[in-house]
Amino acid sequence: MFDVMRSSSSSPRALPAQEMYGPGVIAFFSYDLGRYFEALPEIAIDDEELPELVAGFYPVVLVVDHVNQASYVRSVDSSPERQALIQQWIEAVEQTSSLTHACEASWLPAPIEDNMPKTAYLERFERVKDYIEAGDCYQVNLTKRFSAQVQGDAWGAYCRLRTLSPAPYGAFMNYGFAQILSNSPERFIQCRDAEVVTSPIKGTRPRDHQCASTDAASAQELVNSIKDRAENLMIVDLMRNDLSRCCELGSVEVTQLFALHSFANVHHLISTVVGRLRSELDALDLLSHCFPGGSITGAPKIRAMEIIEELEPNRRGLYCGSIGYWGCNGDLETNIAIRTIVHKGGVARFAAGGGVVMDSDADAEYTELNDKASIMRKVLASA
Repeated sequence: MFDVMRSSSSSPRALPAQEMYGPGVIAFFSYDLGRYFEALPEIAIDDEELPELVAGFYPVVLVVDHVNQASYVRSVDSSPERQALIQQWIEAVEQTSSLTHACEASWLPAPIEDNMPKTAYLERFERVKDYIEAGDCYQVNLTKRFSAQVQGDAWGAYCRLRTLSPAPYGAFMNYGFAQILSNSPERFIQCRDAEVVTSPIKGTRPRDHQCASTDAASAQELVNSIKDRAENLMIVDLMRNDLSRCCELGSVEVTQLFALHSFANVHHLISTVVGRLRSELDALDLLSHCFPGGSITGAPKIRAMEIIEELEPNRRGLYCGSIGYWGCNGDLETNIAIRTIVHKGGVARFAAGGGVVMDSDADAEYTELNDKASIMRKVLASA
């Protein structure tokens, strides 16, 4: 299930849900798929052993429009076998009041471990600073991973996740080898009728739902932060460069810079870069030239990825990769797979991090990554 929540202002062309989504491919792309596009060192441990790419073609899909409270079944053709499947979907929809029906069961509370205690994070933080001072890079996204042994129902856990924190680019993917629970707030690449949009996130502050004035002050501090705006601008420039490799000359522009978006547990600064895809390329060309997203690597991208491989103890797997939809009409919509839990072999894993720049403060960055991880921790820590 690709669980896109949008308002009418979130896309350059606000179309009805049934026109935006139909039969096509739904897939996840591991962060480590980037090794097929760039030569990277192999240092970090791959203990999760998740496939780099998993894709499935869905000839019949159910499109649920939560805003207009309507559901649509769309098919790639009208063959008798498709019609039988469509009828099954219609009957299922009529019997189910909502996507969260019968989601009471969830994971049992579990102790959460991580792969990088604060002392280890601070040591790696300083090594990133050394690389920046030496001129290797301007920014590196440094992350740590959390894990817990769990028992119970992953679908129920996903329902709790989306209830605690509705996110614009969520997904639940149920495979025989793993379940993916994504609560991502970040659009990676969208391409509809050759119109390309990417919306990198850089800049975070925690929310305070107990005190409205404190919450507003936190948001305003983020908006006024010179450091966070500079960090955001670095990634905007990186994404402009990536899009320019695939878009028509002169079509790439920044339509929104440092816009404040408030989610359940954090405030974010989000910028928007658009372009028009060259006629000789398709959406998958665009994805491969931009993958992985610059907001979760750093700048320059390849050097930042080399440093990430050196400093992070474990391979990222799906985290910081992408989940998305590629329609039969050629349209593409993908997220950045942050705020995402992978359940595999009885273990739930997720990660969080943030961009480190020259004027970053180690304690503040460590606090920020824990703020980002708070919703996933709540899912694992409460029945």
